[in-house]
Amino acid sequence: MAIKTYKPTTPSRRNMTVTDYSGLSKVKPEKSLLEPLKKNSGRNSYGRITVRHRGGGNRRKYRVIDFKRSKDGMNATVLTLEYDPNRSAFIALVQYEDGEKRYILAADGLKVGDTVRSGSDADIKPGNALKLVDIPVGTFIHAIELYPGKGAQLVRSAGNMAQLMGKEGAFALVRLPSGEMRKVPIECRASIGQVSNVDHENVHYGKAGRMRNKGWRPTVRGSVMNPNDHPHGGGEGKSPIGRPGPVTPWGKPALGYKTRAKHKASDKYIVKRRNGR
Repeated sequence: MAIKTYKPTTPSRRNMTVTDYSGLSKVKPEKSLLEPLKKNSGRNSYGRITVRHRGGGNRRKYRVIDFKRSKDGMNATVLTLEYDPNRSAFIALVQYEDGEKRYILAADGLKVGDTVRSGSDADIKPGNALKLVDIPVGTFIHAIELYPGKGAQLVRSAGNMAQLMGKEGAFALVRLPSGEMRKVPIECRASIGQVSNVDHENVHYGKAGRMRNKGWRPTVRGSVMNPNDHPHGGGEGKSPIGRPGPVTPWGKPALGYKTRAKHKASDKYIVKRRNGR
């Protein structure tokens, strides 16, 4: 999809771009695959805010996505390509030969009328899903499982793709979009190709109102707060933060502070970190 710009009729419109959705199907979503989606506004089950700057936003309904792609040996025809308000990638409504309909992540280049297939007998073409053991080395993939049968967990957002770098024993070596090299069980599934909506990263929102529509509320800098509200606050005029490094509102180190648990069980599967170590 291309990026769409408008005439600068207002200051915010001048700096705003949107994704051109003209290539998507102009249909209502499949009713049987919709579920209600309750807003949490950043609050946990106790009602306490655990993620700040969330709230409001447009109402959404959740589209049930088939991340497992477990229906093997049966062709499915792409009926529609649709926008999904819950993710950056586009989704495709497919219908199997037995009449069942499912939503899947749309691969880049997938078109209405195309056929997709899951299983070891599927061709190596965008949209098909196979186990890593059946995929040739060097293939670009997305929607990768971490545990066989659990469903895709890695490489699901718009424009992303990983590369299958090798196979050894019970594991495949995958290079993720971050540059991390990771071992994944060879029985896990992945879809062929790149995730759709490649130009998503080039969209410029242009005004605060578009973020409010997405459910993101304003973020205030700590340095403009009072000392009782933030460790960076206080002082006359523009003042430095007065600390060796930036911290969170609760005094914990921020910006570059490592939050991954030391000696995490899955560390043994990471061959090379995204920072090159």
